[in-house]
Amino acid sequence: MVHVYNCHPFASQQIVQVEQEPGLVCCGGGALFVVATGGCKVEAYNVEQEGCPFICRFATMGTVKSIQHSKMGDYLVTIEEKNSATYLRAYTNWRHQAEGKARVGVRLLGHLLRGASVRGGVQMEIIEIPLSKRPVAVACCPVTGDLLVGCEDTLVLFALRRQNQQSLNQSQQILQSTSQNSSQNQAQSPSPNQNFLDFERSVILHLPKIEPKQVALCGGYVAVQMELEVLVLKLDASSDPKTQEESSDTKKTDHIDDQADFMVLPRHQELLGDVAKDCDIPVSIENTGLEDGKGQYTLSYVLFRRFTPDFFQGCSVEETQLHSLQLYPLYTSNQSVPLEEPACVFCFFSLPNAGYLYSLKGGVELLSTYQYPEKVLKAVLTDHLLHVITKSALQCFTVRCAAVAARIVDPYIDTTMKACPPCSMEVCALRIQLFIGLRSVCVDGSHVILLSVADTETPEEPERTPQRRRLKLKEHTLLTGIFLAVGIDPATTPALESFLSRPFLGRKWTISSPKETSPAGHGWNLYVVDSVSPLTLYQEMVEYSERYAETNPQAQSLRHLLSEAHLFLRASLLRTEPSEQPRNIEGEAAETLQTDTDAPAERQTAAQTDRQEVEEALRHNCAQLGDCFSRGSQKDCHLALPYYRMSGLSVTEVMARNRPLPSSPHTYGPGFLFYLKHFLFEETEQTLSQEAADDVIDIFSQSEPSQLVSVCASPSMINLSPAKTLQILIHQEDTCGVSVLLTITMATMMLCLDDLPQYTQLMERHAEMLLVYRFIEEPRLLLHGGVGGRHTHIRPTRLTRQLAKSQPGLLVAAMVALHENSKVQLEQADHIFKELGCENCLQVDFWEAMLMASSQEAVIQELLFRLVSIYIDRLTNTTSDTHLNEPHTPSRRRPLKSADDLINSCSHYGALYPWLTVLNPAHTTSSQHQEALYKLQSLLCGPSLSVGSVVPLMERLSEETLWGFSLHLLCSTRRGQYDRSIEKLLDRCPQAIIAYANHQLQDTHMILWWQKLLPELCNRTRAASDNSILLAALKETLVVVAMEMSPTDFLELIPDDGTASYFLPYLLTCSQRHLMA
Repeated sequence: MVHVYNCHPFASQQIVQVEQEPGLVCCGGGALFVVATGGCKVEAYNVEQEGCPFICRFATMGTVKSIQHSKMGDYLVTIEEKNSATYLRAYTNWRHQAEGKARVGVRLLGHLLRGASVRGGVQMEIIEIPLSKRPVAVACCPVTGDLLVGCEDTLVLFALRRQNQQSLNQSQQILQSTSQNSSQNQAQSPSPNQNFLDFERSVILHLPKIEPKQVALCGGYVAVQMELEVLVLKLDASSDPKTQEESSDTKKTDHIDDQADFMVLPRHQELLGDVAKDCDIPVSIENTGLEDGKGQYTLSYVLFRRFTPDFFQGCSVEETQLHSLQLYPLYTSNQSVPLEEPACVFCFFSLPNAGYLYSLKGGVELLSTYQYPEKVLKAVLTDHLLHVITKSALQCFTVRCAAVAARIVDPYIDTTMKACPPCSMEVCALRIQLFIGLRSVCVDGSHVILLSVADTETPEEPERTPQRRRLKLKEHTLLTGIFLAVGIDPATTPALESFLSRPFLGRKWTISSPKETSPAGHGWNLYVVDSVSPLTLYQEMVEYSERYAETNPQAQSLRHLLSEAHLFLRASLLRTEPSEQPRNIEGEAAETLQTDTDAPAERQTAAQTDRQEVEEALRHNCAQLGDCFSRGSQKDCHLALPYYRMSGLSVTEVMARNRPLPSSPHTYGPGFLFYLKHFLFEETEQTLSQEAADDVIDIFSQSEPSQLVSVCASPSMINLSPAKTLQILIHQEDTCGVSVLLTITMATMMLCLDDLPQYTQLMERHAEMLLVYRFIEEPRLLLHGGVGGRHTHIRPTRLTRQLAKSQPGLLVAAMVALHENSKVQLEQADHIFKELGCENCLQVDFWEAMLMASSQEAVIQELLFRLVSIYIDRLTNTTSDTHLNEPHTPSRRRPLKSADDLINSCSHYGALYPWLTVLNPAHTTSSQHQEALYKLQSLLCGPSLSVGSVVPLMERLSEETLWGFSLHLLCSTRRGQYDRSIEKLLDRCPQAIIAYANHQLQDTHMILWWQKLLPELCNRTRAASDNSILLAALKETLVVVAMEMSPTDFLELIPDDGTASYFLPYLLTCSQRHLMA
C-alpha cells in the first residue's frame, strides 16, 4: 500500500536557455550537461546559480549516444558513434574550457601527454579508451571514480588513477627542454600538487549468457541489468591466487542443462545473498595483471532478480522492461569506517509499473516496493526521495535509506533509549507536479533536471511504430470482419469508423504521429526544479498532520506521516557535509572555479545553525511520535518510551501532554503508562515535585491500582503527599483485601506522618518472614538507587532507618535475602549500614548472617576475612577489665547472634577445642571482648577459614595475655606446627598440655606422644622435680604411651638415668596389655 500526501517537495523551477533541442542530459558537480539531438557538442550550465548560466561548450569526436558524469575526478565519459564505429571516451579538465582555453589534448588510455599539458599547465583532455567489443552501457563509481563499461557479453572495470605533476616531471625530466625554455616553463608550470587523471584496465567479467542493457558501479558492487533480470556482484581484492572461474562455470552450465527441457518462459525469481549464486548466469573473472598490488579479484554473488513478462495498464508485454538501475551510496557524518567507504549501499531498479529498493551492506534486504499509478519512464534515487517521471508528471516517493543508515550508525536504535521508524514501513507518495512530454530526469543535490518534449514519440517508440501499425491494421481488419458478418458496414457509419480506428490490444492510448515544431516556438523545455530542504518539507508535513490530529489523534495515517517526517530529519542529520565526503580527486581545481564566495567560517556557522534547527525539529517530532504511541494500540505502545526520551521532555511535560481526552476522561493510553512505569521503576535520579507525584498516584489509582505499591516505592516519588496516598491505599485495601506489600506501604506512609503507634501496629500484622519475602519482591521499600548493582550510589529509605532502630533483626534478615536474590551487592549493603551508622554492630550481624546463608565460596572467604578483622579490632580496642554493667552505646549494642548461637547454627563456626577452656579467662573480661574472643576462636576451630590468610592480622595480637596466646597457639596448631605448639604450651600453661594432646595428638599425630611430648616432660621434670603440674602431665603421658606401644619399645623410651621403680608400673601395664592382645 502506498500512502499519498499532498505535500510540496519542490520549491521552484527554472528553464535552462538552450538553443538547440537537447538529446541527452546528465548532471553532476553542480553542472548540467546537454548534448543536442544528433549533435557532437556538449554544453555545460551552472545549476547552482540563478538562471543556470552558461559555463562552457566543447566538441566531441563523434555523435554522443550516452553520457555520464563522475563526481570523483569531475570527468565526463561518453559512448560515441562515428563512421559506423562505436567509441568510449573520457573528457577531463572540461571546466578549463570556461576560461577560454581552446587547447584540447587527445590521447590513448595510459599515455600521458608530454607536451602542452605538462609545459603549459592543465588543459582539457580527451582520453580514448580502446575496447575489443562494442560498448553498450557505462557507469561511474560515486565512491572511487572507477569506470565500468558494459559490452555485449563482458563487463570491463577501469580503475581511476591520478598522476601528480611533480612525479610526472621527474619521469619526463630527460625529455624536457633545458636552459632556453626553463624560465618560460617555470612561469607556466602548474602547482606541483596538480593531478592528471588516467584510467587503468583492472578486471574483466565475462557474462556469456546475457547482453547488458544498463550497468552500475559503487564501492566494489557491480550491477548489470538485462531486459527482465538484474544481477548484483561484489568484487573484492584478495591475495589468494585461486579464483572461482571453473567452479562457477561448471555448476552454472550443469544447472542450465538440467532445466533446458522445462523452461519455456523465464520464471520469476529472487535470490538474496549467497543464494544468488544459484542463478543461471555464469560469471568468470579475467584479471588483467594491473591490480596495483591488490592481488587478484574474487567474485561473490549478492542479488539476483528475474521478472516474467506481464501486461500493465497501457503497457504491452513486449514493453515491460527494466530501467533506472542505480547503486546509491550513503555516507554518514559519524560513521566509524573510513570515509572512502560508504556506510550503506542501496540498489534500485524499476519496471514500468513498480520499483524495487534493496539494501546491500550488512545483509541483502528488500526495503521497499513502489507501486506506480501509471507507466513510469525513469526513476532516480536520492538519500531522502525517489523521483520518478511519467509521460506527463514528476512524482516523488519516500525512501527508507535513512532508516537503514540510522541503525548502522547508532547501536542504541530499537532499544528503550532510542527508536526509528522501521525499514519495512510502507512508503508514501508526495504531490504530483504536472509537465508535458517528459523524457528524462536526473538529480544533482537538491536540483532535479527534467527534459520535456511535447507531441513527439518517446525514444523507444520509433523502433516499434511499424509493429504497432501492423497490430493496429490487424485489429481493424478483425473487427471490421465481425461487423460485416452481422450485416453492418462500418464504412457507412462515421462513429463506427472512428471507433475502429482506435488501438485496443497493443496500447490503451492513441499514438499520435510526429508533428513539426511550430514556427512560433520549439516543443521542448529543459527544467531545473529545486527541491525544498528536508526541514521545510518536515514543517509542511507537521502542518498536514494537524488535520489528522484534530479528527482522529490515534489514526494510523497520522503516525505514518510523522514517521515519514522523522526519516526526512534523520536523513538530513546523517548526511555528511560535502567537505567531509570524498568528492573528486581534483577538488582543488573544481573549488577554485566555483562562484560561491562565502567565507568558510560563515558557511560552517550556517551549517551548524541549520543542524541545530534540524535537531530541534527532530526533538519536536519525537515528542509527537511519543504522543501517537502513548495513546496507540498495545502492540506498539512500548515505542512511546524511546521517542519521549529522544524528545528531551521531562516526565512532568509528558504527563501534561497525556491528559485524558474529553471523550474518555478517565483513560490513559497504554504507551503513556508504559513510559511512566519505566521512568518510575528504572531507578532514575529525577525527583518529582509533590504536585507531580500526587498526579502520578492519581493516574495509577485510576488505571492500574495493582501498581500503587511499586509506584510509592519509587525514589522519584519521595515528595508525594503521605496523607493523600494513605487514603488511596486504605481504599485499595478495602477494595482488594489485605496484602503484605500494601501493609508495608501503608506503614511507610504512617512513618512519614510520624505516627509511630500506627506504624508499629501495621508492621506487627504479619510475621517477619512474610515481610522478608515481600521485601524481596519490592526491594525499593528499603533501598533507593543501585538495586541490582546498576548504580554505585545507593541510600537507605526512611523505613530502613526505622527498622535499624526498632527491628534490627528484620532489617538484617531482609538484607541477607536481598543479597541472596541478587537484589543488592555486598559492597552496597555495607554502604547502607555505614549510612545508618551501624557499621560496627548491624553490619557485623549482617556478615555473620550472610555467612550462615551464603553458598558462594568467594563470598564466604571474603566474609571470613572481614569477620576475623573485625573480631581482632574488637579485641584490641576493648580492655579486658571492662565490666558488664557499662552502659551500651550504639556501637556496643549486643549482637544479634552470640558465639554459642553461631556455633550451633553455622557450620563455618567450629566448637571450641576443650583445651581452650583452660586458656580462656573466666568472667574477667567484658562481654563484648569475650564474645569477640569466642567467635574468633570458633572461626579458627572451624573448617572453612584459611589460617594462612589471617596470619598477618594475628600479628596485631600480643601473646602476653593468655587469650592472645591461645589465638596464636590455635594458628600454629592449624598450620601443623605441633612440636612448636607443645613447647610453647609447656612454657606458658603446662596444665593444658594433656587436654591439648588428647585433642590434637590423635591418629597420624599420635606418634608425637612419645617422640615429642614424653621427652619434653622428662627433661622438664628432671630440671624441676617438685613441679606437680609437670609430674601429673608425665604420669598421664606414660599411661597413654603404655597403652599404645609394645614392651620392648617402651623400655627404649625409659631414660638411662630414670628410676626403675617409677616406670615399672607403666611397663607392667604395657606388658599385660600386650599379652592380652
